[in-house]
Amino acid sequence: MRLAFMGSPAFAVPVLAALIEAGHDIACVYSQPPRPSGRGQADRKTPVHAFAEERGLMVRTPRSLKKSDEQADFAALDLDAAVVVAYGLILPRAVLAAPRFGCLNLHASLLPRWRGAAPIQRALMAGDRVTGVQVMQMDEGLDTGPVLLTATAPIEPDDTAGVLHDRLALLGPPLMRRALDDIAAGRAVATPQPAEGATYAAKIDPAETRIDWRRPAREVDLMIRGLSPSPGAWFLLPTERGPVRVKALDSRLGQGAGAPGETLDDALLIACGEGAVRLLTVQREGRGVTPADAFLRGTAVPAGVVLPPRDATGA
Repeated sequence: MRLAFMGSPAFAVPVLAALIEAGHDIACVYSQPPRPSGRGQADRKTPVHAFAEERGLMVRTPRSLKKSDEQADFAALDLDAAVVVAYGLILPRAVLAAPRFGCLNLHASLLPRWRGAAPIQRALMAGDRVTGVQVMQMDEGLDTGPVLLTATAPIEPDDTAGVLHDRLALLGPPLMRRALDDIAAGRAVATPQPAEGATYAAKIDPAETRIDWRRPAREVDLMIRGLSPSPGAWFLLPTERGPVRVKALDSRLGQGAGAPGETLDDALLIACGEGAVRLLTVQREGRGVTPADAFLRGTAVPAGVVLPPRDATGA
């Protein structure tokens, strides 16, 4: 089939690679524009953009698809279908209608649960036990179109968002290849989403990433793992030179009780509003990610330290 591929992050790259391997004609790749990144703030291409260029594919990076000239350029590609994986731009009606078989979206949740931008993080933070990926026929709503195919996956008790991301990324490529084969053969069946059970996976706001030790330990643990490795849940650690920001990137539920934010031993067991969590992997601001024991060799955190509380704004 003659396809456009529309995606931006690393999660989308395996799907594009699978479509190339399957012999589909990739007429054009659409991705988010390069953005300043790193200490030097040099423009960095998205993973999809970089991969597509390596494969010699044409890449377009419009900031919006609402302009008539962008829509005309898209229609001129004369597509059978467009494959969309975490692209990051809204597709107007004219774009959705241009390919002969429409636009297919690979979404990392079991719709209608977790429609929106951050389904992997939100599923983990909510304590869901199962998730998956689905191929959906796109309409003008936000992840509201009928579902063509589904692959499910468990959420394990020690998963981080990064681990779950990688597990789901393996499910997407064969599912999308099968969906395109079904469409080409005329055997695709689109099932409307259930009317009940819809939830919204809002983009992670920086204001919600600071840990609130007053919350129950289970919620704190799910938050830490749900935001790992990026953007990372964080807290302030008192030091002789003043408080420093530390990201908590992995944790487990622990045994103990104390004032919220109080360290209960010298190995980063921290009391919450109910119960305690033990931090396993951390990252001090400006330094690399380290296991907790390695971090503690350079920064002692004895029992009885009270981590500064988060205020109502999350600061």
